[in-house]
Order: sequence, then C-alpha cells, then structure tokens
Amino acid sequence: MRHNGAMKILRTPVDRFAHLPDWPFRDHYHHVPAGDGSGLMLQMHFVDEGPADGQEILLLHGEPSWGYLYRKMIGPLADAGYRVLVPDLIGFGRSDKPAEASAYSYQRHVDWVETFLLDLDLRHITLFAQDWGGLIGLRLVAAHPDRFDRVVVANTGLPTGDHGATQAFLEWQRFAATSDHFPIAKIMQNSTVTELPPEVLAAYEAPFPSDEFLVAARIFPSLVPTTPDDPATPGNRAAWEVLKAWDKPFLTAFSDSDPITRGGERPFHKLVPGARHRNHPIIEDAGHFLQEDKGEELAELLLRFAAEG
Repeated sequence: MRHNGAMKILRTPVDRFAHLPDWPFRDHYHHVPAGDGSGLMLQMHFVDEGPADGQEILLLHGEPSWGYLYRKMIGPLADAGYRVLVPDLIGFGRSDKPAEASAYSYQRHVDWVETFLLDLDLRHITLFAQDWGGLIGLRLVAAHPDRFDRVVVANTGLPTGDHGATQAFLEWQRFAATSDHFPIAKIMQNSTVTELPPEVLAAYEAPFPSDEFLVAARIFPSLVPTTPDDPATPGNRAAWEVLKAWDKPFLTAFSDSDPITRGGERPFHKLVPGARHRNHPIIEDAGHFLQEDKGEELAELLLRFAAEG
C-alpha cells in the first residue's frame, strides 16, 4: 500500500497470481500518471507476446475482468506473428488500484490507456474491445485514428446518454454501488454460457483479496453515460463524429446470449462507413464474456479479419 497526499494506492500481492491456470505469459509493467496533479505514477500491468516487430493487436478487457479473460486468444494470435498487447486497466488485474472512488473517471481511464498506447508508440493497431474495453478503446480510435488499422468490437458500445439506459443496466448500476457483497466469481459465471471451473473463477477473484480492492469494479457501472448531461457525454459525442467518417475495416462480433448488449451492434453498422457491407458474425452459444465461451473462435475470426487487409 502506498500513500501520496490524499491518494491511497493498493497493489495486489503477487502471490495471489501464483497458480493461474492456462496463463504462461510473462509480466510487463508500465507507469502512467495518476491524473490528480500529484505527480504520482501508477503501475499498469500488461502482456506483450509475439514478435516485437509484429503488427500490434490490442486486446482491451472490461468490468470486472482483467487480462486473464484473453488467455485463449493470446497464444494463437502471437503464434501467427502478431505482437499481442493486453493491459490490465487501472483498478484491475495486476495493475495498481487507487482506493478512493474519486480517483476514477471515464476520462482518466481513457487517459491511462492512451498514455500506454503513446508511450509504447503503437502505430498499426488491430483493436479487439469488449465491455468497457470498447468504451475506452473507441475513444482512443477517435483520438488517434492514424494509429489504428482495423477495429473489432464485441458486446460493447459508445453511449452518450441520449437514449437513456435499460432497466436491467440501471439495476446493475445500483447493485454495484450499494450491495453489501460484490461477488466477482458469481458475476463472471452468470455472464458466461459455459460452466467455469473453480480454478478459473479463483483467477478472476485473484486481483481482489478484500473489499477495499474492489473500488474500481464497483464504480465502473456508474461511469457509463446514461443521461445527456453526463460528464463523459461530450467526449463520446465527439468520438462518434470521428467514427462516422471511419472507413477502415470495422467489424462487430456480438454474442447471441448477452441480454445487456443485444442489438448494440446496429448503431455501428448504420453509422460507421468501415462497418458497412460486411458479414458481421453473431457468436453463438456465448454470453457477455464471449472470450470465455468462444475464445479460440474469436482468435480465428480476428486472424481472418486481419488477413483481409
């Protein structure tokens, strides 16, 4: 635990990650400014597999998962010659976790990943983004369109709050903010079609040894814009204006068993030029965390898409 002025930073003990199944990947770390004006730097963990000079594939996770979600995809993509980068968002995985809710905002999450992207000077990115990975990643595509060659989005969106939110999502927001217990394993299991083994569920719980480590996971749902006057709405509206002119390859790969994001692919099909006239798959027998249910299939899809040019 570290203190710097008013900011308290938690770091999950490394022994929590000692026995992760199907996770042979080396640890890498980068430091990003906390964003509170203190000069404090936060440690961001990431996977960096495949040849260093390979074309980059950036895999962005969401809530309340971490880079472990992509373990079935990293190997096949790296073996195909791509440089595969999987950062843990600040507050998740092996990355540092500010302990106060006030440390987190939509913009800061964008800033943290943007710093990672620019410091590593990634220039020919294929983005695969799911859940909050899309809310963050699409902002980066809009801010740095020349650095991205193609985009795949799955079970995500870029909300502006202009159309409100479903009752189910509003209930999820309330649960995350007010429940006495925030059961990571149960949330992950309820969001997949397949039965997850106990050791996999334990891997998702590993970053959170106690409730005080769960601040980011609990606050994330409330950062999704659900009203037009949300602080993040102007940034997302501006990003949509860039996406409406995006004519590079853009693919949606939503699943068939995620009631929260069902139909969320349609705005992309309608508004993004690069998404038009494409055969957008629906991933069958997959829940919200389709990387768990169909990770190998998604890796193959991503390789085919990248090979198209």
